[in-house]
Order: sequence, then structure tokens, then C-alpha cells
Amino acid sequence: MAAALQFLPSLARAPLRPFLWRGPGARLASGMALAEQARQLFESTVGAVQPGPMMHRALSFDPSNGQLKVRDRSFQLRQNLYLVGFGKAVLGMAAAAEELLGQHLVQGVISVPKGIRAAMECTGKQEMLLKPHSRVQVFEGAEDNLPDHDALRAALAIRQLAEGLTADDLLLVLISGGKPHSIRRGGGPCGSDRQWPHGGQHPQRARLPAHP
Repeated sequence: MAAALQFLPSLARAPLRPFLWRGPGARLASGMALAEQARQLFESTVGAVQPGPMMHRALSFDPSNGQLKVRDRSFQLRQNLYLVGFGKAVLGMAAAAEELLGQHLVQGVISVPKGIRAAMECTGKQEMLLKPHSRVQVFEGAEDNLPDHDALRAALAIRQLAEGLTADDLLLVLISGGKPHSIRRGGGPCGSDRQWPHGGQHPQRARLPAHP
């Protein structure tokens, strides 16, 4: 009891905590403000890792001189750029790349999960969809993340495009869902051991993982 009596004067002199002494209306308003801040923080965080914004942070293109910069490397574009990719986020990445690079993109092939285009349309994510007359061919496959015939067709189409390139061509490789070092850096497309055609000359490759 004596200890309690000694504590009371110091408690009386201490500043009151506003939240504990607020009425129900004030606490409700404070809770709503906190919820709104949390929602804004969540949306800004998700927006920062969307394929489009990430592509624009990693790629820059100067149309005056045709210079494409991929992080710290520069490449000269002369309508000699090709694109391949695979993974969940690659559809949005390819859409952003085609919008940025325009006529310099000659052809592209990407492999994405089955149903992803319909899902983007249903959720109103039009910015993550390719334009109707896109030069990028989309293969959907690997339902439930399991290899299937459609995924094999996509891999063969990517291989065919890559093997047809020369040393004068540029190949932009978009990868989503894995770590860059998990892909073998062999002589062939997508890290295989197969040798490139045209006397072993490799096209210049700019790998751009979605989530490094």
C-alpha cells in the first residue's frame, strides 16, 4: 500500500496518454486513419514490384541514338532486338518492353502459366496485357505448375527463335520466378549445353530477372 501511495503523485504529474482517454468516436477515427495508412503502404509496396515499373527501372531507351541501356550495359538497337521469356510475371514484363522499345522489337516468344491472360482481364490489369497486334507470341501452359505438352511447345518455340539469331542480333531474356544463378550459362538457349549455330557466334544477351 505504501508503495502505491508513493506512486500516485508521479502518476498524476505524468502526461495522460491521449488514446486511452479518447472517446469511442475518436478511437474509431484513429483506427480508420491507421487502416487507410496501412492500405496505402500495401498498395505502394505492391506497385513497386509490378512488372511494368520494374522494367522501366531496369531498362531505358534513348530513341534519338537508338541506345538501349540494361542496368549498367548499353546496346545499339537497329531493329535487331528479339525477346524470349518465361514465368508468371513475364506477360507484364513483355508488355512493358514492347511499349518501350517499339519498332526495334522484331519478334518475341514467351511462356506463361495457363489462364494468366484471362485472370489479368478479369482483374482489370490491362497494362499487363500485350496489344492486339503485338509482335510477341504467347504460349500458355504448365497448368498447376506441372510440365505439359503446351509448355513443351513453348520451350521449343523459344529454342527455335534463339537458334535462328546471329551475332548481330540482340536477345532480351525475361525470367520470372527464379534466381539468375540457378540457370546454367551454357552455350545454347536458356542455359543448355547445345552450341549456337552460325559458327558458334552468340547473339548478345541481356538477361533481366523479374525478382533477382
